[in-house]
Amino acid sequence: MSDFLINISSSEKYQLINITDKVLDCLNKSKVNNGLLVLFVAHSTCSFITNEDEEGVKADVLERIKELAPQKNYKHDCINHNARAHVIASILGPSLTFPIKNGDIVRGTWQDIFLVELDGPRASRKVVVKIV
Repeated sequence: MSDFLINISSSEKYQLINITDKVLDCLNKSKVNNGLLVLFVAHSTCSFITNEDEEGVKADVLERIKELAPQKNYKHDCINHNARAHVIASILGPSLTFPIKNGDIVRGTWQDIFLVELDGPRASRKVVVKIV
């Protein structure tokens, strides 16, 4: 069993950040050949998805993500104006799990791992990587 922490910074309010290489680096350091890799983001205004790292796909996905919670008067906005980010993150969820087979995560050809920033820019987002 191995535990890692990846710190990710974001530069935009809404952003897809490819963290695949960082996750694979953790897996390589763990030396685990078969098992499970769990990602957990320790924040309530960002999430994860898997998808193709192509500009058109990323733009389309970000537009659809924003449609999950239209801009409106949210009750939480009276505190810090990020209720929409909380709602979207709640829909997408804070974790992903991948099987590990022969020292690599099992995923589709075009499935990269993205942190979904919903309330940026942020200096540090903590991603917990647990490998069993």
